[in-house]
Amino acid sequence: MVGSDIEIAREATMKPILEVGAGLGIPATSLDPYGHYKAKVSMEYIASLEDQPDGKLILVTGINPTPAGEGKTTTSVGLGDALNRLGHKTIICLREPSLGPCFGVKGGAAGGGYAQVVPMEDINLHFTGDFHAIGAANNLLAAMIDNHIYWGNALEIDERRITWRRALDMNDRALRSIVGSLGGVANGFPREDGFDIVVASEVMAIFCLSTSLEDMRRRLGNIIVGYTRARKPVYAREIEADGAMTVLLKDALAPNLVQTLENNPAFIHGGPFANIAHGCNSVMATKVGLKLANYVITEAGFGADLGAEKFFNIKCRKAGLKPAAAVVVGTVRALKMHGGVAREDLGKENVEAVRRGVVNIERHVTNTQKFGVPVIVALNRFTGDTDAEVDAVREVLAPHGVEAITCTHWADGGAGAEDLARKVKELADSGVADFKPIYGDDLPLFEKIRTIAKTIYHADDATAPAAVKNQLKTWEGMGLGHLPVCIAKTQYSFSTDPNAKGAPTGHELPVREVKLSNGAEFVVAVAGEIMTMPGLPRVPAATKITLNDAGEIEGLF
Repeated sequence: MVGSDIEIAREATMKPILEVGAGLGIPATSLDPYGHYKAKVSMEYIASLEDQPDGKLILVTGINPTPAGEGKTTTSVGLGDALNRLGHKTIICLREPSLGPCFGVKGGAAGGGYAQVVPMEDINLHFTGDFHAIGAANNLLAAMIDNHIYWGNALEIDERRITWRRALDMNDRALRSIVGSLGGVANGFPREDGFDIVVASEVMAIFCLSTSLEDMRRRLGNIIVGYTRARKPVYAREIEADGAMTVLLKDALAPNLVQTLENNPAFIHGGPFANIAHGCNSVMATKVGLKLANYVITEAGFGADLGAEKFFNIKCRKAGLKPAAAVVVGTVRALKMHGGVAREDLGKENVEAVRRGVVNIERHVTNTQKFGVPVIVALNRFTGDTDAEVDAVREVLAPHGVEAITCTHWADGGAGAEDLARKVKELADSGVADFKPIYGDDLPLFEKIRTIAKTIYHADDATAPAAVKNQLKTWEGMGLGHLPVCIAKTQYSFSTDPNAKGAPTGHELPVREVKLSNGAEFVVAVAGEIMTMPGLPRVPAATKITLNDAGEIEGLF
């Protein structure tokens, strides 16, 4: 009988992590264990892999999320397990969960059922301390900025134009906007400040896009922390913070090796949100995986309009990655919600609602194809799904040359995704992928935003106040017009209205502000009502998380 996710994970028989590493050919001396079941791969060993050929990269993305659930991470794990079951050396590369959602809404993010990564409790909580290191590096820079000004402000930073904020890996709306340094002259100068959640920090983006310690230090030094009264940018390297920040992140940059319930290898490393950042695991982990395996399964956050778009346009562009195939994940239940069915009615057959809602997955599929990457659809099958409902999805996708494969990996583990694995391998091996981003480096920044709005969101246009457009032109004048753009918007819809389900048209993308992530090397365009510090819901998941009488964690999943 299937138990809860946490009960299933707790019953798992894990291999010692040195044994998992040995299966990949990693010597024990090249692993730095954090206990018996997780380890970091040494940077020296990673450097030794440079001349090894690369395996094939497969992206798992999904539809716009609904309360019915889609199972993107679960599918990533199930697909990886299935490929390994079929004898194909495969590594899964996922993001680390943030404490914010764990204690806020989701209550954990390590897959589910019999398609999980373990040790699940560790992964969802402090893991190997990567997020703590990122938060510490972020806040060290913040402290050094204020300290520089306190001791004379030799760089002539305009206190009104400090752009660097502090960070905390927790949902806390009270910290979005604060006034700091109260209490007199000895405490510094009072000024407005605020916190972002760690996963929205530019340090997180830099961490996930860096290819080496040297590259990370360069990027950290290039962070713009504020401006002088003459509007001249001030960089973290001028504060002399980049060296110490690199030291704090030195161990964290090494990828984390864990395993699935079926003892297959997984790298869990980095964790930017896809609605407010670029939503992909680290370049380091992905590239190491490609050196060690024939197939690498990676995931991008939320729907393909956010995670996949940023995976292709930012991560693949910057890291020189060439994805061989993509999987778009959905469920019949979620498509019925996109078709207007209330959550309490999802158990009833409703083919017409599926036909109304399937436009959501159809748009994600055709959008992904625009990047020159072949696509397959994975339908997580629930027991209440009918053949007529599944056929309705297949009928819509067939004219696009896309198959929809039903999967039962939540209940059956890798065995439930073998059909999907065979088709994905066939697609990845076909050689038909001809990946290319949907805009070139030389396109003006606002035109890049407009291209995403029209091509991916199917908006009529993108709009922005004159001040925003002027800011973009200023950055172009600084020689930064080649940077890609990272749009921050709601994950629940193609539009900026979270209630606009399905495949809305006739809308606009209203960009209300833009931010320069100079170290991460992209421009963030904030659209609609989206915040970089979430708040807790009325009833946080934290209210259900506790230790039982046996000292075991309850409520995390």
